[in-house]
Amino acid sequence: MIENSSVPAAGDVSKPSSGLYLGLISGTSADGIDAALVRFQAGAEPTRCELVLGRTYAWNEALRERLVALGQGGDARSLEELGTLDIQVAEAFADAARALIDEAGVSAGDVRAIGSHGQTVRHRPAGARYDGQHPFTWQIGDGAVIAERSGIATVADFRRRDVAAGGHGAPLMPAFHAALLHSPDQDRAALNLGGIANFTLLPARGEVRGFDTGPANCLMDAWALRHLGQAFDADGAFAAQGQIDTALLTRLLDEPWFAQPPPKSTGREQFQLAWVESRLRGGERPQDVQASLLELSAITIADALRAHQPATKRVLVCGGGVRNRALLDRLAAQLPGVVVESTAAFGLDPDFVEAMGFAWLARQTVAGLPGNLPSVTGARGLRVLGTVHPAA
Repeated sequence: MIENSSVPAAGDVSKPSSGLYLGLISGTSADGIDAALVRFQAGAEPTRCELVLGRTYAWNEALRERLVALGQGGDARSLEELGTLDIQVAEAFADAARALIDEAGVSAGDVRAIGSHGQTVRHRPAGARYDGQHPFTWQIGDGAVIAERSGIATVADFRRRDVAAGGHGAPLMPAFHAALLHSPDQDRAALNLGGIANFTLLPARGEVRGFDTGPANCLMDAWALRHLGQAFDADGAFAAQGQIDTALLTRLLDEPWFAQPPPKSTGREQFQLAWVESRLRGGERPQDVQASLLELSAITIADALRAHQPATKRVLVCGGGVRNRALLDRLAAQLPGVVVESTAAFGLDPDFVEAMGFAWLARQTVAGLPGNLPSVTGARGLRVLGTVHPAA
């Protein structure tokens, strides 16, 4: 069923498929472009899939700095700059796709489609701050350029259709998580620790839900960059040197966003260094701030799970935060009796689960099948997501 495309506009995606799809994503932290070449079972629901090859490709540092600044609420200097960034991101994504298929030893013609998330520069599902209305989400990285440079049909702009249907456009991974990680025997949760933390709640019986919980790594990464000159706090070592500042932590936890009910989503425009600085009183030791930011992530994640699926028995973790041992330890301490482990235990490389998910979303779009879950995003109904750009 999934292999028979009902998307008539893209002739090259209707040819016989090898079952290979390629997913591309650069997340909230913009710490690299994750690329995953994925083989799905031909002609079957994707309850299993194979990661053929996954790689992370570095951004040009000047481009990365500009993207992070925009993601944290900065404005483009001009329409000319924003248009240029759109193409630069697309070219970087296309280069990543070509490098991946070259290393995998496959040709562009072997890949049915690319699913490209793009780079988020604004996410306003509750309405634009410009006028308090008009919800939108914006990921740059022109899919037409990716298709042209890679020679592979490309599906892009996945989030906009869900927002147009009244949803948050995020998170989009729960449908993929449900297909591969659900168990009929226990309540589980899939936890992505990217820049932002988000849950997919997978009850043994009942409706799949999902939502962002707040910061995972984005605040710790920004603080480590400022005080260590490093893009992230390797294994939580910087945080481990400090002590939790309980007064600061209380001020951080007082953020009203944490108390909002799902569906909800967020990004760097909400949780950024300026947000942290507004809660400092001066004189705090940098390592104590880092320890407090780590505890903030652990507490808000655990609180969200207790509030919305208290019978959870197993949390399956993916994303860059899976390598932060201190964060995982604090999360486990906050969730006694719950098994907290990497998705690797279930055959999914934690570094590439999201990229694999966008390969899956491309597969859904090519098949004319929905990629969102209204129970997660709040959309008015199921929607086929994204725009298909045929291969050159």
